[in-house]
Amino acid sequence: MNETQAVAGPDGLLRCPWGVSPEDYREYHDTEWGRPVRGDDELFERLCLEAFQSGLSWLTILRRREGFRRAFAGFSIATIATFTEEDATRLLADPGIIRNRLKIEATLANARVAAEWEPGELTELIWSHAPEAAGRPAPRKPGDIPATTDESTALSKALKRRGFRFVGPTTAYALMQACGLVNDHLADCHVRDAVAKEGGAQGS
Repeated sequence: MNETQAVAGPDGLLRCPWGVSPEDYREYHDTEWGRPVRGDDELFERLCLEAFQSGLSWLTILRRREGFRRAFAGFSIATIATFTEEDATRLLADPGIIRNRLKIEATLANARVAAEWEPGELTELIWSHAPEAAGRPAPRKPGDIPATTDESTALSKALKRRGFRFVGPTTAYALMQACGLVNDHLADCHVRDAVAKEGGAQGS
């Protein structure tokens, strides 16, 4: 991302620079990123997609999102937990997803871990690491936004202690940004206030 403040999109509205184009990014930026997400399966999907994104463009993930949902049974934790070696082989041959063996195996293993938890436990664990909004100033430019925080490091460690894989601090912070635990829309981005009103965090 360029070290600039929010920039105008084709409709004249100010957005975070990464969310201006292409349209896939603009739609995701305006309607999803930073808005609060709760629910075990819903958060599991986001966590898996952030892990698959590691080392790739998020645009690559967005354009395969429906393929991921088809391949992974709508990211139902209970269903994925029953996947077999035959399913893993099927996934490795599926052109609709990112065919990375380690990430696929991690997704299946993480589902088996989460399936043993009480309903709502994954949601509670993730949201318990949301930082206090007070004292977190709105970022003015992309360079004001960290790649990791103390909270994302703590979340990463908590998930790893419970048996999760591919959940490093950077992946954990990307999850926190995407799911509204923090509000990292730039101060003059037109979406920032809407995200805050939906119950997302106020700060960076």
